[in-house]
Formats: sequence, C-alpha cells, structure tokens
Amino acid sequence: MVKYNFEFKLEVVIAYLAGKGGYKSLANQFSISDKSAVRKWVKVYETMGESGLKKRKSHKTYSVEFKLDVLQYKLRTEESYQDVALKFNMHEPSIVANWMRIWNKEGIDGLSKPKGRPPMSKKKKQKKNDNTLTRVQQLEREIELLRAENAYLKKLRASGINIPSRMRK
Repeated sequence: MVKYNFEFKLEVVIAYLAGKGGYKSLANQFSISDKSAVRKWVKVYETMGESGLKKRKSHKTYSVEFKLDVLQYKLRTEESYQDVALKFNMHEPSIVANWMRIWNKEGIDGLSKPKGRPPMSKKKKQKKNDNTLTRVQQLEREIELLRAENAYLKKLRASGINIPSRMRK
C-alpha cells in the first residue's frame, strides 16, 4: 500500500473542491491507484479539516463504552462504516468494521480484550554483588575459586604442560 504525505493529499483535495475533476479523473491525474482514496480524503477533509489528512503519530485506544456507542449508532442508522467513523472523528472506517466483526463473533467480552502481544513480565535479576555478600560468603567464594585454580594447575602438571610463571606462587 502506498502512503501519501499530507501535502499531496491536500493538493488532491483542493483540486477536487476547486472543481478540477471528479474522483476518478483526479486519481488518474495524480497517479493514485484507487479513486476511493480520493473520495475518502475529501470526506475526511470536509469533516475534520486539514488535521484529518495528517498522519497520526500514535494509535488511539478506545474504551468499551465508546466502541458500543459506535456500534449501536451503526446498527441504528445503517450508515456506511466510512460515515460512522467520520461521525465519531475516527480516521479509519476499518476499525469500526473490525469492532463489528468481533462483536458479532464474541460479544461485548471480545471488545474489551486488549490488542497485540501482552507485555513481557519483568523478572528481577539478582546480581551477585560482592558488597552485599557477608564476610563468610566472600570467604567461601574465595575458597571455591582457589580450589578450582588448584585443580586446574594439577591437571596441567599431570599432562606435562609447563605452568606459566605468573600462575606459580
């Protein structure tokens, strides 16, 4: 799907409002693959002004009550998804269509489910900080390290490999 910037959309809408052509002719003139995009931009511009043509930086979350209000309005008036979305200052009619599909399939409970991947639980990592270890724990750790070093040196001697001078005491 091709994304169009704000200036381009505004230019197309102004051309339409100035009477320079219909949806199809302007779509051809500006090399837009679908005339419905032009129609959508014009409707959004007429309802929300220039701010409706700008790209949104973040996704808006809607409450269950709001979703139900939108769906009840849609069912009561039988307007198109586009008209319902514009009535409630929503930019995408597909959001309303998705809510309708979920509501028909799962009922009200489906509308309250959060979208996307659930956040990962943050497990606290316990750092072995020498400052927090007690004196006994520090000494036990030192003994463990010395035993490992001693076992390593014994294996080197047994295999006949020269022990580096820095490791000899």
